[in-house]
Amino acid sequence: MKKLTSRLAACALLAAAAPFATAGAAFASHGADDGTGDDSGGGRGGADVRNHGSCSGTTSWKIKAKPDDGRIEVEAEIDSNASGQQWDWVLKHNGSTSAHGTATTHGASGSFSVERRTVNAAGADALRFRATHAGETCVARVRL
Repeated sequence: MKKLTSRLAACALLAAAAPFATAGAAFASHGADDGTGDDSGGGRGGADVRNHGSCSGTTSWKIKAKPDDGRIEVEAEIDSNASGQQWDWVLKHNGSTSAHGTATTHGASGSFSVERRTVNAAGADALRFRATHAGETCVARVRL
């Protein structure tokens, strides 16, 4: 039942995000990230933390986390510049799997993003998003 609920939630998220994916993801190409991994920004709930980098191939990744109403909102994006690729992904929080699924890149940018809210544990929170496709691996990390 838990897997079914997770799959239904992932499908609903992808369906809701589809209209925005074709317009190009502002976070992927116009984010206010300077690459230090500690940018802070506005938004409800507190300052966000961002990081970005390259995968094992030509793909790039971005990750953002911020406190939100007693939880942590995490957004990770994979940008491969190739539409139609199916990626398997896992989000870990302090070493434990928080969410996992499969996503397909779409739009001219050939990207997908995953947004999840996770518990806000006491102390520092280490978040890791890992995505794989056809032998390429992306590992995005951020600490909040």
